Amino acid sequence: MLNPVFSLLKKDVLLELRQQHTLYGILLYIASTVFVLSLSVQELEANVWNGLFWVIQLFVCVNAVAKSFLQESKGKMLYYYSIVSPIQFIIAKIIYNVCLMIGMSLVSLLLYAIFLNNPVSNALQFAGIVVLGGASISLVFTLMSAIAAKANQNAALIAILGFPVILPLLLLLMQLSKAAFNEIFREGALLQLTGLIIGLDLLIVGMAVVLFPYLWKE
Repeated sequence: MLNPVFSLLKKDVLLELRQQHTLYGILLYIASTVFVLSLSVQELEANVWNGLFWVIQLFVCVNAVAKSFLQESKGKMLYYYSIVSPIQFIIAKIIYNVCLMIGMSLVSLLLYAIFLNNPVSNALQFAGIVVLGGASISLVFTLMSAIAAKANQNAALIAILGFPVILPLLLLLMQLSKAAFNEIFREGALLQLTGLIIGLDLLIVGMAVVLFPYLWKE
């Protein structure tokens, strides 16, 4: 079970290293977005800073993760179909996309803190929330990308199908992030928000494992 997953992960990493222009393009997108934002506004109020950060993560994920299935040709998918199971394939994609998005999110946080004023009181806590949020957003768009890839490679479906799921997730992440700004929460509220986000992540992973074998057959 694990050997094919590791082989698929190695394949994705090697492809990313060979096509470095894609990775550099994402990094350039992050840097240019944050830099232009820093030129537009000199100082941001904490809630606005927080909200803009997560909106940037949304668009970073669209550029970094949503292409994962759209770049796979029908010939490649037919080859994968003959050597691995659909569950192994989707698990490998999920792991790779989660790791990629966590890395991009941390880079975004570093540049965001450098170019804009940093109102975060607990940087370590916020970094942990960023890791959780990056992983959560990548899970949503990995599943949406898999569905869109089977609909004549229609990338517009990613935004259409992902909006009802990504909106409540972003709102939960924005609310949870306020804990790093010394905002007072009632007892147990932080654990409840974290549990909701993790529960939503597990639900998305479960949906991917259950639904992808049917998409795979198509």
